[in-house]
Amino acid sequence: MEIKNRLFKLRGFDFYRIEVYLPKTTLLIVGNEKGYFMCGALDVPVFNKPHLIERKVVTGRALGVKTIEELLNAELFDITEAARELGIYEKMLVKDALLLIS
Repeated sequence: MEIKNRLFKLRGFDFYRIEVYLPKTTLLIVGNEKGYFMCGALDVPVFNKPHLIERKVVTGRALGVKTIEELLNAELFDITEAARELGIYEKMLVKDALLLIS
């Protein structure tokens, strides 16, 4: 297993990108200290359940992506209520959602 963790800039704002190379799949994550967005491996609905919703986790996932670049340009499939409160919505591009949490 290989893990890559790098910083990158998007319109002048700093974000992290994490790539975890697992057997037959790669886990992709982009974000900052306020929130993060991932590939389809993330279980978003669990963060909207009564016992976790009070944590106000700002996150969402995009489906069918295989690279960080694809993730950044993909539409969000689902998001948490905390993300929605910040103006993030389904079908928003991940890179645009990142800018809302910058």
